Amino acid sequence: MSYIQAHQDQVLQLFLQHLQLAGTALGLALLIAFPVSIVIARYQHLYGPVIGVLDAIYTIPSLALLALLVPIIGIGRTPALIALVAYAQLILVRNIVTGLRGVSPAVVEAATGLGMNEAQALWRVRLPLALPVIIAGLRIATVAVIGIGTVAAFVDAGGLGTLLFNGVSQNDPAQIEAGALAIAVLAIMADLLLRLVEWWAGRAAGGTA
Repeated sequence: MSYIQAHQDQVLQLFLQHLQLAGTALGLALLIAFPVSIVIARYQHLYGPVIGVLDAIYTIPSLALLALLVPIIGIGRTPALIALVAYAQLILVRNIVTGLRGVSPAVVEAATGLGMNEAQALWRVRLPLALPVIIAGLRIATVAVIGIGTVAAFVDAGGLGTLLFNGVSQNDPAQIEAGALAIAVLAIMADLLLRLVEWWAGRAAGGTA
């Protein structure tokens, strides 16, 4: 706490950098995960291969993946974003597909009977009902991205990991503790916020059903 009090502006700047990095990565990850999930939810034979590839990517240590990207892309935010987007895919795709598959076929059939085409049934019925499961996946992915995002400092992408790396290199335990505390606070805040959204989505989906 003493380091945070003495360096409030620096810690706040790194906190906002970390938040922006995680938010950007999650936004990009969702843009990829949604269409992929919709396709493999429809064509179930694709689920195993796609999840297998995403699982293999997720098992690569973050520092190792960044070390592979740096010679190709260079340092900065770009390799960090690529790595975070890649790590988020497994969690997001698996939950989106689970949510879509969990919608009762009878409900989808009723929507079709009301004259909805496949796209309308997806956006008006299946996705709203699957939303609680999707948000649960987003919550897990958010906490994971915030945690993994600490290594972004390794490639000069900023964020709260800077405090950890600097603390280790300078043998400064106070700086390490400040970084760990700030990361934990950010992760807990994001988790609580998304739990609230998940609860609201569950009530809304229950009302829709």
